[in-house]
Amino acid sequence: MGISTQSHGIQSMLKEGYRHLSGLDEAVIKNIEACKELSTITRTSLGPNGMNKMVINHLDKLFVTNDAATIVNELEIQHPAAKILVLAAKAQQAEIGDGANLTISFAGELLQNAEELIRMGLHPSEIISGYTKASNKAVEYLEELVESGSESMDVRNKEEVVSRMRAAVASKQFGQEEIICSLVADACIQVCPKNPTNFNLDNVRIAKLLGGGLHNSCIVRGMVLKSDAIGSIKRMEKAKVAVFADGVDTTATETKGTVLIHSAEQLENYAKTEEAKVEELIKAVAESGAKVIVSGGSVGEMALHFCERYKLMVLKISSKFELRRFCRTTGAVAQLKLNRPSPDDLGYVDSISVEEIGGVRVTIARNEEGGNSISTVVLRGSTDSILDDLERAVDDGVNTYKAMCRDSRIVPGAAATEIELAQRLKKYANAETGLDKYAISKFAESFEFVPKTLADNAGLNAMEITASLYTGHGSGNAKLGIDLEEGVCKDVSDTKVWDLYSTKLFALKYAADAACTVLRVDQIIMAKPAGGPRRDAAAAAGAGMDED
Repeated sequence: MGISTQSHGIQSMLKEGYRHLSGLDEAVIKNIEACKELSTITRTSLGPNGMNKMVINHLDKLFVTNDAATIVNELEIQHPAAKILVLAAKAQQAEIGDGANLTISFAGELLQNAEELIRMGLHPSEIISGYTKASNKAVEYLEELVESGSESMDVRNKEEVVSRMRAAVASKQFGQEEIICSLVADACIQVCPKNPTNFNLDNVRIAKLLGGGLHNSCIVRGMVLKSDAIGSIKRMEKAKVAVFADGVDTTATETKGTVLIHSAEQLENYAKTEEAKVEELIKAVAESGAKVIVSGGSVGEMALHFCERYKLMVLKISSKFELRRFCRTTGAVAQLKLNRPSPDDLGYVDSISVEEIGGVRVTIARNEEGGNSISTVVLRGSTDSILDDLERAVDDGVNTYKAMCRDSRIVPGAAATEIELAQRLKKYANAETGLDKYAISKFAESFEFVPKTLADNAGLNAMEITASLYTGHGSGNAKLGIDLEEGVCKDVSDTKVWDLYSTKLFALKYAADAACTVLRVDQIIMAKPAGGPRRDAAAAAGAGMDED
């Protein structure tokens, strides 16, 4: 319905320029179509053989990635219904840090099946009630599929950690998961606190340095700063550290004053007192036992001169957050003013040195024995986009580690869980009476997209694989999954592909909720976009509601 000039019906009630879409065809089906488009984008990136997407955002930054969370973040999605799916994916990313793709693709699949049901003549509310029943049932079944003995794990045992992390990392960097997992597991285990549930993601840092390859990557216990030391001293061992949040410089006085100088020697004395003052401050710091000064702001010429004289190493960290992390690594307390720090406020590093990696000078602060509060994964790669993608894989690994610290239960991966859920839900649907059964069996069918997509992306025959999975699961082997390398179905206990229970659980919940939310909409009332040529152009283009 376009923008009508004469007012009648709802238009007469609203201001001019409102667009009103209602009913199944205009609102529900259009919404479903928009969500299907979104899930088509993410679906081909699902799993280890997922294709990469090239997204160029409004700032002209190029992203080459198969990480759904990044893709949907960078696509500026306008359509209100598709935005709901994006919100579900963001919730999943915030909660678990992995499985955003599963969330969007599954929600899109549910909506596509809902569209078929609507065309058959079911009412959306019946579909919603069926979907709700099915998702509750699926959550029950999912608990039954948990691998026995996985409830308790030692989060400091590298093998157990890697086995749970492998699937998440492989879906981003297939073929390199062994190297990445081993790096991430080491980094996480180093900074894991006594009570693992308090694991803090921020304690595993990532430093990306161009050049070399993934096999040159390593782990540093401590921090890697992408900057050079100021001054000539580039290395210190077992040194105490003083951190000053503001710059190391002579500060202007608080009060404004005018000084009248009569003769040349008065001017000379005036300059000398300033010099003496700076020397006194730096000397005080040096006498407190500190060997390294870290400044959050600029370092003055004169201050630097005296730092050199007293053999102090000077670093500058301009980012506030980096400064905080540095304080965490060394156990220092940042001083606000440049004065003599008390012994308690000083931090300690085993060694701090400027090294050159791939032509970039970096400062590495190591704390081997001391509090293992921060560790850094140094990633090497040939281009920026490869490094960004490696960073996402590491990020997924660290997030998975955090999730397994809270709940270490695992379920079979490689689409084994999905097929098993589909099969059990189909049985459950057949036992139901009433119109819900159609919706429940469609919910069950929606799970099939996982094996289909995994097979498609790997270039295998999806129909054959899905059929043989169903056959295997029908005869009672609940752990039969796809082995993508050989293109056959195998028991996941052999291929060791496990997914975290919590990832699947939240993806399932969020996807079902998002799909139901979209189905609940039966009218769209859109205001005329406010001002600006860009908005007006968008409104003109979106008059059919498709592009909007």
